[in-house]
Amino acid sequence: MSESFHQHPLRGLTVDGVAIDEVARALGTPCYIYSAAAIRDAWQALDGAFAGRPHAIHYALKANSTLAIVRLMRALGSHVDANSMGEVDVALRCGFTPREIVFTGVGKSSAELERAVALDFHAINVESPGELDRLDRIAAAKGVKARVALRVNPDIDAESHPHISTGLRDNKFGVPIALARELFVDMTRRAGLTPVGVHIHIGSQITTLAPLAKAAHAASALARELLALGVPLEQIDFGGGLGISYDETPVPDRAAYVRTLVEAAGDIPLTLAIEPGRSIVGPAGVLVSTVVDIKHVPGGRRFVVLDAGMTELMRPALYGAYHRIEPVRPRAGASEPADVVGPICESTDRFARDRALAPLEVGDLVVVRDVGAYGAVLGSTYLRRPLPPEALVDGGTWTTIRRRQTLDELLQLEA
Repeated sequence: MSESFHQHPLRGLTVDGVAIDEVARALGTPCYIYSAAAIRDAWQALDGAFAGRPHAIHYALKANSTLAIVRLMRALGSHVDANSMGEVDVALRCGFTPREIVFTGVGKSSAELERAVALDFHAINVESPGELDRLDRIAAAKGVKARVALRVNPDIDAESHPHISTGLRDNKFGVPIALARELFVDMTRRAGLTPVGVHIHIGSQITTLAPLAKAAHAASALARELLALGVPLEQIDFGGGLGISYDETPVPDRAAYVRTLVEAAGDIPLTLAIEPGRSIVGPAGVLVSTVVDIKHVPGGRRFVVLDAGMTELMRPALYGAYHRIEPVRPRAGASEPADVVGPICESTDRFARDRALAPLEVGDLVVVRDVGAYGAVLGSTYLRRPLPPEALVDGGTWTTIRRRQTLDELLQLEA
């Protein structure tokens, strides 16, 4: 958890000195609160670890694409990684130029490729030979060359959750690394393609450096071979994937991660690019919720029911993900086990099972920690629940960066 969050003896849990219950009273619950200082610290730790080596940080918008967060990234000097044209438009709206965007995605439509060619991105991360063919035809018809990075699949186990593994041969992502050399050489002969980079990304929430190092060595070895063949590469894009500690177990720090990539690249004369998301914004956010009921089943379980559910935070239902949960203002007394659940009419709407919790009463505020990534961005309006507000704390003050959706806004597209 970020050092921005502290328990104050009088004010309860605070974010960079701002009391969480102050924000919750103003916005209502559920709501998200982020620390700008934590985001800056995380980004700068990655940036500084390159120690002068030519590099680019492409923040992965899929982690959190709230406009204020994206603008903060731009102010830091970040570039972006976009996985859809919706994310591309968010980046452009926030002031990024097309040459500061890499466009990724395993199923880009013809319309998306047409627009990608017209925008002239820093790179289009291509996923298959068929996509290369389609992109070549589109670009050649326009009399231009599309800047392409080929995503290679090295068949390396990320050693994370199987639902977020992307670097095995059984995953849908990328082309087998054994086929990459032939495809790169072929690209140099195409009328509509310019090969600019090797791209690799083996998964998410990776908490050991070994698989990341193995993938980085594989990508670097391929890049060296391609340079020797005269392929005009500009960069190696190592993707993202660095995990964070949701349960306080040790994870590699950001500087060690970057050093691993730099060491794998050696003296190769290319820009080193990364696509971090979770490792920057994950620890910087909390979801604030109110206890609406406490149920004791005789001879059975104790349930703490919150007003936040899987509509606000999908990760526990989607992956069985662990998040720490704690009261904003702790009460005295011994902890007891409980299931922490939401109000949604689904059995998977559960944040924790048999979790030891300090005493709670109806009306108490609790926070779910480390939700800055894949939290609000995965929210839904299931059961016609409006999307929650978000706030950003910066310099000792807080600002609403997204207000709560109204029911009229939720229904405005319907006849």
